[in-house]
Amino acid sequence: MPHTGHLSDVLVYTRITGYRHDSIHAGTAALRELGEAHGFTDASLAGRSAVVFLSTSGEVLTPDGQAALRRWIADGGGFMGVHSAACTEYQWPYYGDLLGARFARHPAVQPGTVLVEDQSHPAMAHLPLRWDWNDEWYDFRNNPRRPGVRVLATIDESGYEGGGMGADHPVVWCKEFGAGRSFYTALGHAIDAYSAPAFRRHLLGGLRWAAGAAG
Repeated sequence: MPHTGHLSDVLVYTRITGYRHDSIHAGTAALRELGEAHGFTDASLAGRSAVVFLSTSGEVLTPDGQAALRRWIADGGGFMGVHSAACTEYQWPYYGDLLGARFARHPAVQPGTVLVEDQSHPAMAHLPLRWDWNDEWYDFRNNPRRPGVRVLATIDESGYEGGGMGADHPVVWCKEFGAGRSFYTALGHAIDAYSAPAFRRHLLGGLRWAAGAAG
């Protein structure tokens, strides 16, 4: 489905075969409430504006599911990955390309400072350039920053213990992917994140961009 310029229905996918985040229920509720406030609902993939992988983990798609996601993107659909979406489908190279980076490790949950790099993006426009936030700060197997990838925010490794990527540690990014769009945020480990207005606006902005409803 080509981008329509607005949000219609959104598929929220939460299947796990690995670690289960206690925050999945809170995240699903938050997205449902955002939908009620902003005019979209969660539903099946056909005819929708975006699909969200919300803290999925492990190998979660059948071959038919993989084919459906590939067709979805090829037809101009939007994809948003949240937190452990980066711990998903390690055996499927296409998914790694769609997401942009795969999870490697993380230290203990702790406060950190997110450095907003692109305030023009709807997921970041409401945030200060230095945003203090408590989360599970993921290291990735590769740095997603490359031509064609729009890094929106990094984490300041000097402000927390256990970071392993160095001075350039992206945690939020997006990109055009073929005819579709992909947005990923590493944030969203804890239950209380999904009741925080700033994080909800972050998710909504990412979803609107992925669906083609914002530039």
